Amino acid sequence: MLGIAKAYTTRVGSGPFPTELDDETGQQLGERGHEFGTVTGRKRRCGWFDAVLVRQSCAVSGVTGIALTKLDVLDGFETIRICTGYRLRGKILDYFPSHAADQAAVEPIYEEMDGWSESTAGARSYADLPAQAIKYIQRVQELIETPIALVSTSPEREDTILIRDPFSD
Repeated sequence: MLGIAKAYTTRVGSGPFPTELDDETGQQLGERGHEFGTVTGRKRRCGWFDAVLVRQSCAVSGVTGIALTKLDVLDGFETIRICTGYRLRGKILDYFPSHAADQAAVEPIYEEMDGWSESTAGARSYADLPAQAIKYIQRVQELIETPIALVSTSPEREDTILIRDPFSD
């Protein structure tokens, strides 16, 4: 089963969103990624990639490969963060809690990576990607414990890198 996840995290509407960036970085992600509802035009909330949430979603849903989209939105960030866990009332969690009050109370634990200044937009092969973008993809794959099968580097359908056939095996 192929799952789809952006190279960063978004949410529509209210509710807990541990990695939400209510700052210039969040605004940049939203503008670069055109994160507005297609029907309502409502702005999506944006934040760093939440590996805990994606790992848990893959495990629960039986996902065997991920299509990682919108990698190009991260171009030009000096530092990129990935949520690798949560802190809740002094405890470290490696899962997203089931209770809404706990979800709202968690603080993300981040791992920082160097970003890349080169453009990934339009890349159609792994070799076209900057080294740091490849490191980011590999680290996301390790953290979500699910293979990255495809990477998209623009809204154009042709700008998709096939890393492994998601429907083989």
